[in-house]
Amino acid sequence: MRRGEGPDLPSNDTPSAPSAGRRFWINTVSLDHIEGAIEGGFTQADHGANTRLHRPRPGDLMVFYSPRTNLHGGIPVRQFTALATVTGDKPYQVKLSKNFQPWRLAVQFHPCTRIDARPLVDQLSFVKDPSHWGLPFRRGLFTIPQDDFSLISDRMRPVGPSVASIGLPRSS
Repeated sequence: MRRGEGPDLPSNDTPSAPSAGRRFWINTVSLDHIEGAIEGGFTQADHGANTRLHRPRPGDLMVFYSPRTNLHGGIPVRQFTALATVTGDKPYQVKLSKNFQPWRLAVQFHPCTRIDARPLVDQLSFVKDPSHWGLPFRRGLFTIPQDDFSLISDRMRPVGPSVASIGLPRSS
């Protein structure tokens, strides 16, 4: 799927709504990898290892943070670059080469606008020290409070219907 295509985010009256245990995630992924993931409708974590990728559940919402253009080097990006809903029940493995067989989880990406992360760090509760705001993202895949997810996703201004009309949690 290309950026700007795809269905809207699910409404809060779906079975996976926050009242039914929806969780909110950040996944730290280089920009080149997130572009491939958008095309393929999947996410990876921990460099393709089968570690924490089993934790997200269908209906959970995920925002992607890209620190750099490439995994090994590249130029700094430091942006929130994608929004998705988890659709897969469990991770699956793919064979990309003899030596690399990463684990993936199916997600549905949603149209959005990439935004710089730095202007939001003072408002994000998971950033404990704004002078070292990049440290939390080194965890890779981690949960965040709904209010933090809402703040980020509001700024990413999903393309199409307004955030309110598609039921995405809004920031206060």
